[in-house]
Amino acid sequence: MKRFRLLIFLLFILLFVGCTTVQPWERESLSSPLMIFDKNPVEKGIKIHHIEFREGSSGATGSQSGGCGCG
Repeated sequence: MKRFRLLIFLLFILLFVGCTTVQPWERESLSSPLMIFDKNPVEKGIKIHHIEFREGSSGATGSQSGGCGCG
């Protein structure tokens, strides 16, 4: 029973370790280019544009263009 409580406590701690409130002045360091997962964001944007053009749809990527490939 004691081990079960310890396990539950450790799982609870692990779930809430990453939760924090970010202050406005701390957001600059979190939006640093070093925090980007993509090695080449321009290439990713071009790839997304081509997929949207080919599929005739857009969304969930921040792009406001339609399926015509013009924007």
